[in-house]
Amino acid sequence: MKLYCLSGHPTRPCYILRWKNTTIMLDCGLDMTTVLKFLPLPLVHNARLSSLPVYMPRDSNDSLFEGELRECSGRVFVDSAPEFCPPEFGLVNYSEVDVILISNYLCMTALPYITEHTGFHGIVYATEPTLQIGKLFMEEMLQYIERTPQYKKSSRWKQSDVLKLLPPMLSDSFKPQTWKQCFTAKDLHNCLAKIQAVGFVEKRVGNSK
Repeated sequence: MKLYCLSGHPTRPCYILRWKNTTIMLDCGLDMTTVLKFLPLPLVHNARLSSLPVYMPRDSNDSLFEGELRECSGRVFVDSAPEFCPPEFGLVNYSEVDVILISNYLCMTALPYITEHTGFHGIVYATEPTLQIGKLFMEEMLQYIERTPQYKKSSRWKQSDVLKLLPPMLSDSFKPQTWKQCFTAKDLHNCLAKIQAVGFVEKRVGNSK
């Protein structure tokens, strides 16, 4: 038996359990703390946000990097659409995962990234309350981001040669190159359609490979 941890967030877990010829994913939470490194998305136009001073590291002369970061109240933020940290993609082959078991609605938020953008072809199980509350939660998150679109995408700051020059709040970021923007409405719809609802204490029998 082997157990892999694909998430570094304590309350948004994602584990892979390999037992004999069966591979099971236990939850797939999405680390959303990364959005704290981005400028907030105002519901109405905010002149103060749009006029914040641009931040440039003292030792950087990279013109491609200019304008990606802004200063506010002594802190530096990324001026871009917010990004999230999904579970680790390079540790396991998602096409080998037979089933994903979801324990609660907060632990299904990374599901669209897995079912729609990897080779996963297995089964997803969740209870009806988890499915319905998770659906509402992710739809609301997507609607908020779409209501306040930020079309700018900044990525040069993630490069190792630039990252090491930034303040600790950004330089200490965990693998920012793997962060992804929010899933689309199509991704969410297709993902939810793949979830099979099960009752509490209901038993399901599956065939191992």
